Amino acid sequence: MKELINYILQFGSLNQQQLAFIEKMTSEIELQKDEYFSEAGKIPNQVGFVLEGVIRGCYYNNKGEEITRCFINENSLVVDYINFETNTISSEYLQALTPCRLIVFSKQDWEELSHTITSWDNIKNKMVQKCLFQKSRKNPVISQDATTRYLEFMKNYPSLVNRVPLVYIASYLGVTQQSLSRIRKNIR
Repeated sequence: MKELINYILQFGSLNQQQLAFIEKMTSEIELQKDEYFSEAGKIPNQVGFVLEGVIRGCYYNNKGEEITRCFINENSLVVDYINFETNTISSEYLQALTPCRLIVFSKQDWEELSHTITSWDNIKNKMVQKCLFQKSRKNPVISQDATTRYLEFMKNYPSLVNRVPLVYIASYLGVTQQSLSRIRKNIR
């Protein structure tokens, strides 16, 4: 829980009573490898904070190919926020790539924080902006060559290179697994 509290306090000040209330609004869950935190075709109903593990955001393109959009690891929020906020059906999956431990807020509890803690909306907005920025900023630039994209991935996600299956890294980079293996071999 202290990881979540430290994360929240980066975005604003809260007193002990407010922090205790936040803690009361959470629960801890575990996801097994390949289990979904949220799924396409359903309305996202929780906000998570990753304590342990790696989650990937993915979707299927119009050709039916699975595309990895982002990776979310420890000390980060995980949520399909736009669909969560608007109560709309998601078109993406948030899937555990490793066994994961998360602290979660239900939609009701997340909204209750806004009604109870006056500074929560400001803190929440900053956390969500960081979450959305991390997802968008780290997408590979397809105009770059594949080697540059992989080097960029290694810079942005140094702790994930050996934790995430190559098939998902290749999908994220927009290359085949064979191409990624060649790139990795040439870099060493």
